[in-house]
Amino acid sequence: MMNLLTVWLVGTEGIPIPYSPRMDDAVAAILLGCFFLSAYVLSRSRKFLLQLVKDFLLHRERTSIFATSTAADMRYLLLLILQTCVLSGVFFFNYFNEVRPDLVTYVPPLWLLAIYIGICLAYLFLKWLVYSSLGWIFFDESRTSLWLESYSTLLYYLGLALFPLVLFIVYFDLDLQITLIIGLFLWLFAKILMLYKWIKLFCNNLYGYVLLILYFCALEIVPCIMLYEGMVKLNDFLIIKF
Repeated sequence: MMNLLTVWLVGTEGIPIPYSPRMDDAVAAILLGCFFLSAYVLSRSRKFLLQLVKDFLLHRERTSIFATSTAADMRYLLLLILQTCVLSGVFFFNYFNEVRPDLVTYVPPLWLLAIYIGICLAYLFLKWLVYSSLGWIFFDESRTSLWLESYSTLLYYLGLALFPLVLFIVYFDLDLQITLIIGLFLWLFAKILMLYKWIKLFCNNLYGYVLLILYFCALEIVPCIMLYEGMVKLNDFLIIKF
């Protein structure tokens, strides 16, 4: 009887709840900020964004949108690119939390999320530099500007498409396989649109198609594989260091 009374008074050690992004206030604040950002941009530049889609699909040869858009439009578009990087970071954060749940026990979750977002920003910046350098070396300035505009258009809409996906992943506990299938579908669809635009802008003959596919694999497929493998190695490094 005395032992039972002691246990009742002192209590027993509880089982800790495993970390989940849906219970993280920082993740909730980021997603809420992305929602308000998307709503704000769509309310101010909806016609401009629709015009970008028409120009991309119809392949209109005209002056680059970077030269004809207003400063406000460019600010909105830069915000959408930032949102794409942030949501990509949240996507990777949730994915690696499912694959390596022990990671958050070694590294603070907020640090991990900031690292993934920073990696996505750095990756995008490097891709932009590579595209700009190769375009201005091998092609004329007008076609390079059109490609950068088309690439930016894909990034804007990829960010808008990622938002509902990340919401479902975080708060509706989607199965990991379903998450991977949807993520790979978005990635593959974006790459197909990129290849379509490459063919329209840079390819003139059959020989050019072969080279174009080789360049496409070197600049689009291989860097994505390297990015993923680099994140896996980084996770192992963080576990060792922390």
